[in-house]
Amino acid sequence: MENLINIKINNATYAVKAGTTILQACHDIGIDIPTLCYLKEINEIGACRICVVEVKGARSLVTACVYPVAEGMEILTNTEKVHAARRTNLELVLSTHDMNCLACSRSTNCELQKICLDYGVTKTDKFDGAKIVYPIDDSAVHMVRDNNKCILCRRCVAACKQSQAIGVIGVNERGFNTNIGCAFEAKLADSPCVHCGQCISVCPTGALTEKDNTDAVWAAISDTSKHVVVQPAPSVRAALGEEFGMAIGTNVEGKMAAALRRLGFDKVFDTNTAADFTIIEEATEFVTRVTTGGTLPLITSCSPGWVKYCETYHPDFIPNLSSCKSPQQMFGALTKTYYAEKANIDPSDIVCVSVMPCTAKKFEVTRDDMSAVEGTVDVDISITTRELAKMIKRAGLNFDRLPEETFDPLLGESTGAAVIFGATGGVMEAALRTAVKYVTGEEAASVEFTDVRGTKGIKEATYNVGGIEVNCCVASGLDNCNTVLNAVRNGEKSYHFIEFMACPGGCVNGGGQPIVPASVRNFTDIKALRASALYNQDASSELRRSHDNPIVKTVYDEFLGTPGVGKAHHILHTSYVKRDINY
Repeated sequence: MENLINIKINNATYAVKAGTTILQACHDIGIDIPTLCYLKEINEIGACRICVVEVKGARSLVTACVYPVAEGMEILTNTEKVHAARRTNLELVLSTHDMNCLACSRSTNCELQKICLDYGVTKTDKFDGAKIVYPIDDSAVHMVRDNNKCILCRRCVAACKQSQAIGVIGVNERGFNTNIGCAFEAKLADSPCVHCGQCISVCPTGALTEKDNTDAVWAAISDTSKHVVVQPAPSVRAALGEEFGMAIGTNVEGKMAAALRRLGFDKVFDTNTAADFTIIEEATEFVTRVTTGGTLPLITSCSPGWVKYCETYHPDFIPNLSSCKSPQQMFGALTKTYYAEKANIDPSDIVCVSVMPCTAKKFEVTRDDMSAVEGTVDVDISITTRELAKMIKRAGLNFDRLPEETFDPLLGESTGAAVIFGATGGVMEAALRTAVKYVTGEEAASVEFTDVRGTKGIKEATYNVGGIEVNCCVASGLDNCNTVLNAVRNGEKSYHFIEFMACPGGCVNGGGQPIVPASVRNFTDIKALRASALYNQDASSELRRSHDNPIVKTVYDEFLGTPGVGKAHHILHTSYVKRDINY
């Protein structure tokens, strides 16, 4: 039974959970207190002081985000003293903030902007004085840092260090000169960043944004000499609707297909199709390694943030990485080979655009050994879910009024196994569905391997596959990946198959997904809600095993040949390199 204590909030008595903070207790009874720096379990530092409240008996205002409740405590959240303190703190923030809101990508979705509107704080000369103008760092392939919009909340620092175990950004200088950046003021491109974009996802303002490639997409669509195809990733359909006011976890696959068609793409395909090919290749690779004494554990390679992390921080595990390209890259490779041949189009005239939940995909398209056809890259442009929403809005499309449409055939049909790639554990489950068939010659008794589902950071399971006890591990968030790798290296754990995703919760929580404010993120499991959309689609799919996809069967029969060797290996597989840490 929960241990409850009695407190007063705004002169009303409540029974709340002992040990919770004032912020949490107020939220639980329906009172929202504004915050700017606080992120639950990630950045609990009470630095911005926007969440201050009065506690009777306390000498000064206290920060609700870190102040624990106690029996008999009396809390006031809306006094003039509280409002005045919050307004003063906002004015101090604005005194050094670039307020060119109309030119900011986060305008109308900025946490600072919203709180200032709520408290009637506009540009003020109350704290006018010296102001540092920072150069914009656009050196990285995936993002832009504009410290003129930074409010020093340190959320990005915490996400990079705690969730991702990297810490390539931190606090530089002191006092008025304090700023967030890389060590020794290095450019982000010169740091061992893995491009995951989790720092962007938690930034409350426009200080961190993905590098916008939408103009390149518009230019390609307008070029009549180019044949432009598009491929949205599995998790995009579970989040895109949020950009248009729909509930978190709404599956908008049909409207997304309709929107992409109306934007002018020549073909609207689906990355899910390539995810099914990924499973065929990966399951084949896993079975081969298990039965021939190959390098184990086999580790998945779908997450480019994880792959670069492995290459940079754990290069001794490179032999364990699956040589399979990610679904994004497999799709591009199939587009420039199989589809080009079928449609009688020169591969150099095809522009392949991907829509991804992931900023690291912008890096992945630039990797070496990602050209199935010499002289052209597999994927030309990668944009995020947010960038697609921007294009839809610019085109004037009323997203909620669009009809439900399907993807174009040939590379637009997929199975339920493919769609769950977007959730942590999804790749593992999809691979197991096919691996059982390859080992035993029979279908698994159930297609659902529920032990590897859920948003828990590290999950373990053991399955008997044709008399072989297969030890599996699933981890998301690079801090958890780091924990697992160290346990394997030290001999504490022994696995046959590991799925790693760079972003906590998997692709549904990728760095390119719609921005969710802390007021929602702190109290809602957005990862689980988005993942549920994918699992629901899987459950309702007629085909739920990748090897049952008729397109997959046809392409192997007509074009690729035997999985894992020859033509299939040349087109669908890649290689990795050890990367130096520049610091």
